[in-house]
Amino acid sequence: MALAFLDYLDSVKARDPAARSRWEVLLYPGVLALGLHRIAHWLFVGRLYLLARFINHLARFLTAIDIHPGARIGKNFFIDHGFTVIGETAEIEDDVTIYQNVTLGGTNPSTGIGGKRHPTLRSGVVIGSGAQVLGPIDVGAGAKIGANAVVTKDVAPGSTMVGIPAKPVPVDAVHYSPGFVPYGTPCGEDVDPARARQCELEAEIEALRKDVAMLKALREDAPEAKAS
Repeated sequence: MALAFLDYLDSVKARDPAARSRWEVLLYPGVLALGLHRIAHWLFVGRLYLLARFINHLARFLTAIDIHPGARIGKNFFIDHGFTVIGETAEIEDDVTIYQNVTLGGTNPSTGIGGKRHPTLRSGVVIGSGAQVLGPIDVGAGAKIGANAVVTKDVAPGSTMVGIPAKPVPVDAVHYSPGFVPYGTPCGEDVDPARARQCELEAEIEALRKDVAMLKALREDAPEAKAS
């Protein structure tokens, strides 16, 4: 158990260039919030709801991070900074990173499947600061949600989403930010939503030009054209 805890501290240190030691990581609000959530979730599963809520409120008071006791969280979860809200039916797999001011929010309790109304984040997901991920959607493994994006639909594994509403960027962000995308947000005009739409229109125009050229060639090769 001690080894697993040290591995967790090392995983946080690897994701934060500012961390200089394991002892420093212990003081991070996200680490404290997760530790208290583990206790609150254990109480919640045991149907000690009032005690679970008390631990939840204590964690929120100390860290400005609000994780509902019912949320299910896997290994090596890291909230960098604070002011994050995670709802009751949220599910978070392993090695997920969330930055500040993120909401994993819910929808109307009467909708969704089996009462599920909060997102599921698969392993390796990165959520940028200020992002809002809403509803019982699935964010695929390794996906990145850019800062201030609003996500209301399923996200394909490995994709990078930006904008309101969030859309996938037109390029592979890995080529320019190998191994680390700051705050889950690639920087540069090739991932700007307007630039993405421009690329789509340019591709459509190029396809139309090819179609026109092909039709023109067919018309010139037609017997009627040769006879005239």
